[in-house]
Amino acid sequence: MRTPRPLALIAELTHRCPLHCVYCSNPLELKARDEELPTETWARVFEEGAELGMLHVHFTGGEPLARNDLAQLVATAHSRLLYTNLITSGLGLNEKKLATLIEAGLDHLQLSFQDGEEKFANWIAGAGAHAHKLALAQIVQQNGRLAFTVNLVVHRHNLDRLDSMISFAESLGPQRIEIANVQYYGWAWKNREWLLPTCEQVKQSVAVVEQAQERLKGQIKIDFVTPDYYATFPKPCMGGWGRQLMLVDPSGRVLPCHAAAVIPDLHFENVKQKPLRWIWEDSLAFRRFRSEDWMPEPCKSCERRLLDFGGCRCQAFLIAGDASATDPVCSLAPAHHLVEEWLVRTNSPTSTPPGPTLTPRSAQSWTYRPQPP
Repeated sequence: MRTPRPLALIAELTHRCPLHCVYCSNPLELKARDEELPTETWARVFEEGAELGMLHVHFTGGEPLARNDLAQLVATAHSRLLYTNLITSGLGLNEKKLATLIEAGLDHLQLSFQDGEEKFANWIAGAGAHAHKLALAQIVQQNGRLAFTVNLVVHRHNLDRLDSMISFAESLGPQRIEIANVQYYGWAWKNREWLLPTCEQVKQSVAVVEQAQERLKGQIKIDFVTPDYYATFPKPCMGGWGRQLMLVDPSGRVLPCHAAAVIPDLHFENVKQKPLRWIWEDSLAFRRFRSEDWMPEPCKSCERRLLDFGGCRCQAFLIAGDASATDPVCSLAPAHHLVEEWLVRTNSPTSTPPGPTLTPRSAQSWTYRPQPP
């Protein structure tokens, strides 16, 4: 098949983060600060990405504000005509630093909230961050120069408050609200029993979101990411493996998505040794699941194969132990019974989810999880 052009680069600048969210998408083995790519290497990555035809760069982490050179990185990406998006907890950002980033060329800010109520938000984040986020959102709103998205991550322990969470997000004046159910990779995979919502919660949340979308039509765009485990068919993960997006991790490894490193038999090339174009077009890891050749039945003969591309390869590996299997969340998958078993346990009237596993503060230290409020 003809190699498609990548649309966006996910620049995972660091794994350092002041929060301790139990659903963190960072890998279980974090990259240390001394492994992080230097400024000049990131500059080359942005240049090569623009030459590949990319349109966007998403600065993420960890917490990208932990990098002292963030404004310089934004300016470099902006100079390559890339649309720049900062995905952040907001910790480490104030009015002066925000102005510096905007002058450097920042186009869009996505600010994450763990809840609309401070006590629950701080509990989930494992840090007293909510008040700072709220003050920052007001600064962004008053500044008026940035496109602004409020991210709400939802799960078993806050879905029942979704209506009030949407009202809270609306009050912050964003152009967009992204409501994303936890996706079960990284720390969320370890804590899936604690995080996975019940079927009734999911049904109610769909109704709440649809009502909000209708009420706010033409004012605020609301995107809703449902839990994979309750889907009839899988999502086209990342727009298909190696079809739209590429991620560069803090040490320079290039991946098709955040979680791809869990697949043990794939070698991911590094920008320190190989140019981005070669990695995208010719590396074995990016070519592995890009075509239809790898597909087993029922994917190979399924009319949806060019819509969902067989689903998520990382999810297939985590649930079924085989990255080449049909995504087990698909109702047609041979391993779908494994998902059904999870859902039976989750929806059992006697089910009491265990407490979450502790999550890392950084690549070197651990943190205490407080008791529920």
